[in-house]
Amino acid sequence: MKRQLAILGSTGSIGTQALEVVNEHPDRFEVYALTANNQVDLLINQARKFMPEVVVIANEQKYPELKEALEDLPIKVWAGSEAITQVVQSGPIDMVLTAMVGYAGLKPTIAAIKAGKAIALANKETLVVAGELVMGLALENRVPILPVDSEHSAIFQCLNGAGNNTIEKILLTASGGPFRGKSMKELATVTKDQALKHPNWHMGAKITIDSASMMNKGFEMIEAKWLFGVNPEQIQIIVHPQSVIHSMVQFEDGAVIAQLGVPDMKLPIAYAFSYPQRMKSPDARLDFNKYSSLTFEEPDMERFRNLAYAFEAVRKGGNMPCILNAANEEVVAAFLQDRIGFLQMSDIIEETMSKAMFLPSPGYEDYVNTDIEARKIAKQLISHL
Repeated sequence: MKRQLAILGSTGSIGTQALEVVNEHPDRFEVYALTANNQVDLLINQARKFMPEVVVIANEQKYPELKEALEDLPIKVWAGSEAITQVVQSGPIDMVLTAMVGYAGLKPTIAAIKAGKAIALANKETLVVAGELVMGLALENRVPILPVDSEHSAIFQCLNGAGNNTIEKILLTASGGPFRGKSMKELATVTKDQALKHPNWHMGAKITIDSASMMNKGFEMIEAKWLFGVNPEQIQIIVHPQSVIHSMVQFEDGAVIAQLGVPDMKLPIAYAFSYPQRMKSPDARLDFNKYSSLTFEEPDMERFRNLAYAFEAVRKGGNMPCILNAANEEVVAAFLQDRIGFLQMSDIIEETMSKAMFLPSPGYEDYVNTDIEARKIAKQLISHL
């Protein structure tokens, strides 16, 4: 039987590549549900091609256009964030790919886990905001969480066959983004257009800015803690500009296992979809003749303070990573609107972390309230600049 997939965020970078994987393996996968936030035209095209049972547009203002465009097809058309949370619980679904951007991915992911659906996790913020809660629910409901991020997929692949051998260290690689090597003076004047030009990866705007500020790597560090049961002290960030080694695992005997590949998200997406099997792929192979050298360096946490704040947040625990994420979402949005400068993002995140109420043992509603409070603080700080 074909695996029935729900793809949350089907019009984004991960979602569109996931549909490419489905298209290449029609004998193995079928799309049950597609959801998007705003890109109604692309969602319409995807729905007509893949003929899902349900499509959902989060922006309710786009619902009439979507409904009219698909009225000749036997596809259910829903709208609103609550509809996304409902659709992931549908009986036929085997796996939910959570590729929504930001905090919005948390609620439907929790709903899918409670409904017993396997999770292909591409939404970093879910584990950043509520890692302890989410992993606890996954264990309670016996639901696998399969990482889709290239770095976490790499670690997951390195650990296959490792048995119960103890992880000594996770070596999480980072490209360094478009501003690697720039001075503080230069960073003070960089523009959003420069920040959106990632040297190796084609991604959505939000994650590309996070990569430029290295917050993305901070989020991945927090994710790794929850996914692989390690402490932050066991996670080392290594800047690897070529993005060929996607991450590594060091064991207690000193052996280091690495996963290598071209900078392409289709491989980790396909691996999550088909695990534990690997599927034949038509995509490019890694050509070592093109790489005369692979280089590594330490990240500069004074220039890229967001990475330091991520370590600070995860060490403090509680709702502090939730505060970090909420502040970051607000400053990235403001930076993309040319309302604040690149370095001011870190200033506002730091101040929000100091002002928001800290809760050492939050529940789900605490996370919801923390997100609201931290966003309010960050918005006020932005408006006063």
